[in-house]
Amino acid sequence: MTHRCAVLGSPIAHSLSPVLHRTAYELLGLTDWTFDRFEMLPDDLPGFIADCGPEWVGLACTAPLKERLVTLGEPSERARQLASGNTYLFGRGGARPQVHNTDVTGMVAACGWRGITSATSAILLGAGATARSSLLALAMLGVREITVLARDAGRALGSLAGPAARFGQTLEVLPWGTTPGRQVDLVVNTVPTDLEPSWASGLVALARGAFDAVYSHGPSPLRSAADAAGRPSLDGLDLLVGQGIEQLKLMTGRDCPPEPLVEACRREYARRRTT
Repeated sequence: MTHRCAVLGSPIAHSLSPVLHRTAYELLGLTDWTFDRFEMLPDDLPGFIADCGPEWVGLACTAPLKERLVTLGEPSERARQLASGNTYLFGRGGARPQVHNTDVTGMVAACGWRGITSATSAILLGAGATARSSLLALAMLGVREITVLARDAGRALGSLAGPAARFGQTLEVLPWGTTPGRQVDLVVNTVPTDLEPSWASGLVALARGAFDAVYSHGPSPLRSAADAAGRPSLDGLDLLVGQGIEQLKLMTGRDCPPEPLVEACRREYARRRTT
């Protein structure tokens, strides 16, 4: 029987998850596995899941579905803590469907690929579901002091203050566009928009490394600034592969090395940018 998986979200046409998972299936010899993508809004997600037949194994869910997904299955402890899930495993044989969050370990793993294994302070841009996952990833690296840059301070505190308190982190919230006045170990962007280049350079000048968790809007000014300054840098493709490898384990029970997956995603990303 064919085993079906897919990535859901909106917008979704840009997603490289099919490239990642299909490459892994080929490397692992999983010839009866397929991976598709579907445009999906939160209100449509329950109906889509209900219509999936027994051939369906799992779903990768991106924005704006991560918060709604947690309500549609048994959340893992991490997904529950963050009120955010990105992986749905169909319950079969009477088992309850499961919801997992692989963004956290994906970010930590990707940092390790660039030699970033510990940190104590960070600048975090954004306050949504990916920002909450970033809080726990940063906590796992040892970060306890975080400056949040957000357009709405009240929303930022409402989203991040609870998780930060549980993870033993202190938050300082500053307006979007601010360049903080202190050095940090990492600057992490979770907002799906290009930063103004001079602001990105100013943020990088404060940090030992930079992680732009977004890849869907062309070259990242934050990563470009980090590369120009000689700082360790990561982007959304690194996060995509890091979290995708854990998704692959959850869905197939198999592991895959990151290098060929990163290479395949970067090759496809480069091809799209030139067409």
